[in-house]
Amino acid sequence: MFFIRKRVNRMSIWAIALSILTAACSAPNPTGSADLNSDSSVAEVKELYIAVIPDRSAEIQQEKKQKFAAYLESTLGIPTDFEITPNYETSIQLIVEEKVEMAYLGPFSYIKAKDQNPNIEPLVAHIEKSTGRPGYTGVIVADTSQGIKSLEDLRGKRFGFVSQSSTSGYLVPSAQFQEIGINPEDDFAQIDYAGSHDKNTMALAQGKVDAIAIEEKVYQKAIESGELSSDRYTILWQSDPLPNAPLVIRSTLPDKFKLKVRKALIEAPPGLGLVGGDQASGYTSVQDEDYEPIRRIQETLGLDNSD
Repeated sequence: MFFIRKRVNRMSIWAIALSILTAACSAPNPTGSADLNSDSSVAEVKELYIAVIPDRSAEIQQEKKQKFAAYLESTLGIPTDFEITPNYETSIQLIVEEKVEMAYLGPFSYIKAKDQNPNIEPLVAHIEKSTGRPGYTGVIVADTSQGIKSLEDLRGKRFGFVSQSSTSGYLVPSAQFQEIGINPEDDFAQIDYAGSHDKNTMALAQGKVDAIAIEEKVYQKAIESGELSSDRYTILWQSDPLPNAPLVIRSTLPDKFKLKVRKALIEAPPGLGLVGGDQASGYTSVQDEDYEPIRRIQETLGLDNSD
């Protein structure tokens, strides 16, 4: 984790995570940033560090990041490294405070980061190998052995979210609960935040919660692996398609460099995979307006960027 410590005066990334629990993130002053229209050359960027939200198990993401970093380092010609942060909030804070050049964020995490620092822009999102599209869906999965057959049956049950910065693991299901008149704080017997989609699935399988919110592909993977049985664990609700998680970059970096990174990702060889751990068939360009539906859901729920 040397690059994180170097950039924050040797404060460890875990200390950053702890600080989030005691103080709100403060956005940098945009007026102190470099001119976006500068003709600076790509060579001015001497190193590339990328923060990654822990949306999958650490083992899967560690394996993916090594191959991904090696490809970018070779293509861009500068030292490149990733850091999988202990929680979503730390990745958000690192890109907001400009302590890393890029970040792999979920759609809602990106909106939170953009709210706190306007000098952040999405570059690309991965294309799903299974569908050929840059989108996914979220689901609410329940243990039917607990007498749960509908969302209404979740009242009085134990529920697992992923993180309060997760899109399919918190934001979108929260909007659905609001729509049908369920208040998780009042209507659930227990609310847990597992930290990743894999851990949330594990909590359901181990009986620590009665229902969870996760990505649909994570549920399907759990069924295929035998971690969950389709006879016992069923989907109660599925979201509309959501835009895939973006790789974002600081807008104040040289335009030529941003274009070079985007080109490297779009032209990445098949099989490179995704640093988040999913199966991807490539990358496509995205822009801020692609995430407007997520922003509207945030506004509907009345959540600010620190929630």
